[in-house]
Amino acid sequence: MDIYAVFERLRYHHEDEVVEFKSAENSYDFDDIGKYFSALSNEANLREQAFAWLVFGVENKTREIVGTAYKNGMKSLQRLKYDFSQHTTDRNTFRDIFELSVEGKRVLMFQVPAAPRGIPISWKGHFYARRGESLVALDVSKYEEIRRQTVEDDWSAVVIPDASLEDLDELAVAKAREGYKQRFPRLAKVCDKWSDSVFLDKAALTVGGNVTRTTLLLVGKETSAYKLNHIAQIVWKCFQDGQVFGDIYTIPFILTTSELLGRIRNYRFKIYPKNSLIPADVWKYDTESILEGMHNAIAHQNYEKGARIIVTEDKDSLKFQNDGGFYEGSYEQYITGEKTPKSYRNPALVKAMVNIKMIDTQGYGIHKMFQSQKDRFLPMPDYDLSTSDMVVLNIPGTIIDENYSLMLLANQNLSLTDAVLLDQVQKEHPVSADTVAMLRKRKLIEGRLPHIYVSKDIAQATDMKVEYSKHKGLVDKKCEALLIVSLKDHGCLTKQEVVRLLWDVLPDQLNEKQKGYKIDNLLRKMRREGNIMCTHAGNKSIWSLVKE
Repeated sequence: MDIYAVFERLRYHHEDEVVEFKSAENSYDFDDIGKYFSALSNEANLREQAFAWLVFGVENKTREIVGTAYKNGMKSLQRLKYDFSQHTTDRNTFRDIFELSVEGKRVLMFQVPAAPRGIPISWKGHFYARRGESLVALDVSKYEEIRRQTVEDDWSAVVIPDASLEDLDELAVAKAREGYKQRFPRLAKVCDKWSDSVFLDKAALTVGGNVTRTTLLLVGKETSAYKLNHIAQIVWKCFQDGQVFGDIYTIPFILTTSELLGRIRNYRFKIYPKNSLIPADVWKYDTESILEGMHNAIAHQNYEKGARIIVTEDKDSLKFQNDGGFYEGSYEQYITGEKTPKSYRNPALVKAMVNIKMIDTQGYGIHKMFQSQKDRFLPMPDYDLSTSDMVVLNIPGTIIDENYSLMLLANQNLSLTDAVLLDQVQKEHPVSADTVAMLRKRKLIEGRLPHIYVSKDIAQATDMKVEYSKHKGLVDKKCEALLIVSLKDHGCLTKQEVVRLLWDVLPDQLNEKQKGYKIDNLLRKMRREGNIMCTHAGNKSIWSLVKE
């Protein structure tokens, strides 16, 4: 792409809904950029353009080059791309950001990808559009126009012309019928009287008697898989005792997922609570969670990419991988079970899987997985979304930190949200400053980012005293090391300078008086050990390293 040629074309093209110029000579509001990203992305979709453009450093009315100092440096611009992805639908962000020198002045060109077909792009949960040169809310008609694209392009709804009911597996159809009766118990008796063709239509497995891709994926014969023109496979890989083995499973998925479930090593083990001779007896994996992982991967896979679903069984975990990012919202929104998805990547497939009780559409699946891990005192599931068009779910099958499990066992009234957040702390995963502040306020953690740890109160209640003391000792060592380095750099420090140096390193749980005592004790200890010395100049105490 000749980006300078693109710029010249945009500069002298009358501004419309897919191009926006801003002077932005020094800065520009982050939220306003986000709103323009949403609006430009949605408008590009509606106008069948691959990209829209937001241009900084150009005056809107005259197209005069004024230059911009916004986010000076590519490192800051790349960080901006990541920051944006945290607030948009499906973590969409700028495809690229170009720095140009035009007439000796810096110009930025933000390349905004068009919203994917069927998926309007939001900014912080709100959808935006353009009306001429104005930024406005995305109206209902435009929203529905984009949403209808999914219905029109639903891969799973396509009828397979050369397929018939002869291509269906009898056992799979029978199992689907049983699932349908469980989902709709009031129809159980009449369901038994329906012919297969009637039942399949009622369950949305077929459409008007026609076999679709959904039909074959769920209840089709293995020998008819070629009619899908898709690999339609789940690969199981197992790592055990230094060996690697596995198998490949194909359609009908309603049967083969249960077959794969039977291959996964699952057993009970015991957790011994504090001051109790009665152990907690728990399963390594919850079978519902295993099926939830596989069935969600089937339901939400982006089949247009032609990829397999991969299930990896390691010694202490299960991993489920499928192509296609989270279609609506983020997994964190589903943990509490409060969010209900409004749309799906494969509507026909999802509808049929719901009808035969393979998945739940109310957003409870993820909630159930997290709750199951908490109820069994195990670490929480992890979602790896580092690749925007792939979902990787990891379910731990063992205790990572016994003390964390004992904490859950000793505090069974702990909310699921608190358990999830403390789980992140135990795994040393990044947590936000707001989360840290909330956990610290509730006396669940101590320390300062990035060195935070379970609080003293929790530690004493759950046999984590040793771990707490280790963390506390690390703070002492950090203060000593910081002071020594500073004294080497500057030769000496006054007592006031020492206090300023160490103040923010000390735990927030200490009040001002306690921090003062802590620093005094540290100085006395280091002087007693012969590491530092103190001299006086008037009423000032001067600290320096002991000369060897």
